[in-house]
This record gives sequence, C-alpha cells and structure tokens, in this order.
Amino acid sequence: MTAHSPALEKIQRRGLMLVLSSPSGAGKTTISRRLLDLDDEINLSISMTTRRPRPGEEEGRDYHFIDPETFDLMAHRGDFLEHARVFGHYYGTPLHQVQKTLSAGRDVLFDIDWQGTQQIAEKARDDLVSIFVLPPSWQVLERRLHTRAQDAPAEINRRMAKAADEMSHWAEYDYIIINHDLEASIAAVHAILQSERLKRSRQVGLAHFVKDLQKGA
Repeated sequence: MTAHSPALEKIQRRGLMLVLSSPSGAGKTTISRRLLDLDDEINLSISMTTRRPRPGEEEGRDYHFIDPETFDLMAHRGDFLEHARVFGHYYGTPLHQVQKTLSAGRDVLFDIDWQGTQQIAEKARDDLVSIFVLPPSWQVLERRLHTRAQDAPAEINRRMAKAADEMSHWAEYDYIIINHDLEASIAAVHAILQSERLKRSRQVGLAHFVKDLQKGA
C-alpha cells in the first residue's frame, strides 16, 4: 500500500468550464454526450431556453424550457453567466449552479455558440477552456444536417447560411478540432480536458504542499 502525505490530501482542484462550439451539424453535441459517458468528473451545463423542445428532448435533461418573460426577468437580474439569441430563440446559463460546481472541484461542459463563449471569457477567463469543432468540408456539414432530419429544409438552409459566420470565430478559441473522425475527435477533447485539469493554477493548495516538501514534511 502506498503511503500518502497529509499535505497531499489538502490539494484540491478547482473545476473548469469546458466549452464546445461549432456550426450546427459539425458534431459538438455528439462529442459532448460521449465525453459525459467517458468522464464522471464533468457535468453538462443545462441551459435555459425559450424555444420549444425538439423530438426526444426532455425538460431538465437537455434544457430548461421557460417563457420569454421569465428569461427576460432573469437576464435583467444578472442571473445568467451568459445568454444569447440564436435562430430567434434565447438561451442562457444559470450563474449560481456553475459557480457552485466549480468550487466543488467538478467541471462543467458547455454546448454553446461563440456569443456565449465571448461572454464567459469576459467574466471568467481563468476558468474557461474553449474548443471549436470544424467539419472536414462544407459538403459534409450540409449532408449531416440533412441526415439528422431534425429541421425543415428552410431551417437547414438558414443554418448553412449562418455557418460561415460562425466559423469565422474559430481564432477566438483555445483549441481547434476538425471532426473528420468522430472517435478521434472525442479522444482529442478528452485529452485536452485531462491536460487542463493539471494546470498549476487549478490545483488549490499546491503551493503549501511544495513548501512542506521543501521542509521535508
């Protein structure tokens, strides 16, 4: 049995916010779900939205579905870490729950767009790790949107038109993944997460641990 120093037990890790962004159909939602299956130290941030549920979505699992009046009230009170209007609907991340999770040493996964990422960066850059997922080609992106059959043709055309603008924000992100192979992309995101957890700034109590080492404690 390996003996552990009492000082080592005092090192605690502050959680991080892992953001995945991409144009619709590039794969961020699939990658997010697989990451949650792989790693039990990260929780999905459940956003609030004013849009209606899509087929298969459940209240409290995928989103909290609220009316526009309630959303507007919360936004004015400053209850959101980030919020944005996307395709005619509003989305927002409740601030209190995220702060509580990070302080407990757990990570929070965000499936949001570049607007929300910018807001988080302005408020909590040190806690943020951002990844932008790109499709391998324009043709592949269009095919994926048609294949998933969640939207009407007019909606698909609107999402494709918006994709070029969304992809123009790639340089604002810490990491870029080109999703030509789903399994490789999932592995890459998991490797980034594991590496970022080891950053010196996120290991609370590390300075005291090193001082004790130097003293021979």
